Amino acid sequence: MTIEQVAEELAVGLPTVRQLLKSGELRGFQIGGRGIWRIGTKDLEDYIEQAYLIAAERIAAGEIAEDL
Repeated sequence: MTIEQVAEELAVGLPTVRQLLKSGELRGFQIGGRGIWRIGTKDLEDYIEQAYLIAAERIAAGEIAEDL
């Protein structure tokens, strides 16, 4: 998947996806001399699953209100 496709899937901007890649929160790799990024579907699914787990932990800890 391209950065643009991931941004659309997550409903976020391109800078957010780039930051996730830079921080290592989202796995991806660069192809070719121009450094075009690609993100595997499984990597995106893993990122989303981890985000769900973190949100659940934060709700359990009282950091996020349960009644959003």
